[in-house]
Amino acid sequence: MNKMITSLFLYSLLVHATVAQQVPLPKPPLRKWTTLSGNEPLVVSRGGFSGLFPEGTPNALAFAKDTTILCNLQLTKDGGAFCVTGTTLDKSTNINVFDPNKTRTYNINGKNVEGYFAVDYTAKDIDQNVFMVQSIYTRPDFYDQSLPVLNVDAVLGDQSPPKFWLNAQYEAFYTQKGVKFVDRVVELVTQYQINYVSSPEIGFLKSINGKVSKTTKIIFQLLGANEVEPTTKQPYGTIVKDLLAIKSYASAIMVPKEYIWPVKPDNYLGLPTTLVSDAHKLGLEVYASGFANDFTLSYNYSYDPTAEYMQFTDKGDSVDGVVTDFPTTASNAIACFANNQSLPKKGPTLIISNNGASSVYPGSTDLAYQQAIDDGSDIIDCSVQMSKDGTAFCSGAADLIQETTAVTKFMPRTSTVPEVQAKSGIFSFDLTWSEIQTLKPQIYNAEGPDFPRNPAAKNSGKFVTLAEFLELAKTKAVPGILINIQNAAYLASNRSLDIVGTVSSALSNASFDKESTKQVLIQSDDSQVLTKFKDIPSYKRVLLVDDRIGDIPRPTADEIKKYADAVNLVKSAVFSVEGGGSLLAGMTNVVRELKDANLTVFVHNLKNEFITLAFDFWSDPNIAMATFIQNAKVDGIVTDFPATASRYMRSPCSDPNHVPTILPAQPGDLMSTVDPQTLPPAESPLPPLEVDNVVDPPLPAVSNSKDEPSAHPPPTKPASSSSFRANKVNIGLSLVVYLVFALLFTGH
Repeated sequence: MNKMITSLFLYSLLVHATVAQQVPLPKPPLRKWTTLSGNEPLVVSRGGFSGLFPEGTPNALAFAKDTTILCNLQLTKDGGAFCVTGTTLDKSTNINVFDPNKTRTYNINGKNVEGYFAVDYTAKDIDQNVFMVQSIYTRPDFYDQSLPVLNVDAVLGDQSPPKFWLNAQYEAFYTQKGVKFVDRVVELVTQYQINYVSSPEIGFLKSINGKVSKTTKIIFQLLGANEVEPTTKQPYGTIVKDLLAIKSYASAIMVPKEYIWPVKPDNYLGLPTTLVSDAHKLGLEVYASGFANDFTLSYNYSYDPTAEYMQFTDKGDSVDGVVTDFPTTASNAIACFANNQSLPKKGPTLIISNNGASSVYPGSTDLAYQQAIDDGSDIIDCSVQMSKDGTAFCSGAADLIQETTAVTKFMPRTSTVPEVQAKSGIFSFDLTWSEIQTLKPQIYNAEGPDFPRNPAAKNSGKFVTLAEFLELAKTKAVPGILINIQNAAYLASNRSLDIVGTVSSALSNASFDKESTKQVLIQSDDSQVLTKFKDIPSYKRVLLVDDRIGDIPRPTADEIKKYADAVNLVKSAVFSVEGGGSLLAGMTNVVRELKDANLTVFVHNLKNEFITLAFDFWSDPNIAMATFIQNAKVDGIVTDFPATASRYMRSPCSDPNHVPTILPAQPGDLMSTVDPQTLPPAESPLPPLEVDNVVDPPLPAVSNSKDEPSAHPPPTKPASSSSFRANKVNIGLSLVVYLVFALLFTGH
């Protein structure tokens, strides 16, 4: 019953996906595609939309119905044909539930392989007892053991079968097990409309030549360069050098994407090969495989899967097709971004950098800001910090541990300042500017060590004073700036530092108080800081709300209006989530209430790393942006990746009225397809933002003593325990870890 319910629940989501897939691709631009045919590259989906659903399941096929479905064939002992990637059924099915502890070991192409093999079962065994599971742990497991294995005969026997690509291998193994492999494949191709047949085995491809229709393309699949082809006993890296020989038995090749754009051991792109152009000269098409939004990408792509697709379709000779687990992203890349050289003017939504392009260079450095400008940011930002001797400079936080090498030099200066943050740190206001300048900036890997950002530039760039930041903004003609002011009350009463006055003077000295063309945004989480700037009409005040909230009552919105012109919200305040934060449950009324109060709304912090994206966004930052902009109608997004945002917003597909368009996710649709019993307990509703959470006590006067913090400071707003950064798992480092890092860096 649960299996039936899961499929029935898909209706509303399927309608949405169907609309997305049925939107026609645009006519090719004036210049032709550089594919062999001159047409746009083909999108081939491995087992359907296997980035979301288990491969080959009805749901995976439905969501990729207008692409070509690639089936990695496995046969049962009675010739039943099923689509499961790999040699065995272990990782992708629940076969162990049906037949526990019955693994076997067989020699396949010279290697011993242990597991559950389809050839040991009948088609009836698989059809009636075995169900698919998601084989990649970072993907949803909500649909595990609820959807059947794809039966080729059942799918292709339907009245409207999909375009189909059959990938067949292990002929010798099946023959040894008594299965007439070649005959069964030829039977399938003859009986059904199969558009493509591929294999990594030359002998098999030669054996079916002349036995299948000329309308079926025969494709040679090359495996890893060092793997050995079973017929010739040669490595695939050697075979690919003789494309003319391949032409004698195939009309196309399918290769791992690294054959075209090699990735060096440091995970950066090497120089491209000439494989595509060489193959095209001989009339061979080239299909690149191995694409997925949630696989490790070269650092060159900044965790942006669209950038990778464009590398293969928009740089020199285009591949003729891509094989992917995420067909929607591939289709959007081809339809909306690749081969499109003249994009219209960007829409009204602001692109606001987060410490500059902090995904490319260390945040708040000269290089990060220049990159953010080059990438098309509308607003570059400076979170102002103060040194002990009063120099104002840009840094994401007063604690210098994450974004500098402070731990290697100033670990004895570690302290705990609860008014600033709950964990201990090395704070800028405890170091002189000269001491800070002895440090190196470092890229903050926001999602942990498994997701490093551009390691080659880990310590590049230099720190920027507030004055230098303002001069850069003027010199580069940036459309606007955002100045974020933190910890003003604490600095005034405990450190004798007047950050508000320092910022005000710097803006005035740079004539930003008289600015008529650039936007000047003054942001703070302290309403009293914003009050200090209310009399300067050229400034727009922004209240930063890092609290995880589920509602803003109208009285609170009206109270905010007294202090601010705009509000910068954390993402969870816009869309409520369930499933441990992986599914969008719905949209809150927060944005609507703020807009009804005539307040501008920004949202922070949008990132490319797929683990930051709800499953509803299909591991695609473009869909995330479309959802926040089109559904929530935010006025600006704050992002570490302004290049990705700029490309999306300058694409005609960012316009919901354009054909084609990038459709937003519909919050709650995906969750409605999931059996509630598979989800963790529902989270408690997030609290509303009350008036008391908005109104801060008056800022204290700047104390006279610069030596010691005040023994009895006035009340200040404590660091929010629900702030965006505080919510990240394991974001802080203990003193023990600081010591380990210090020893590593100093070499002791």
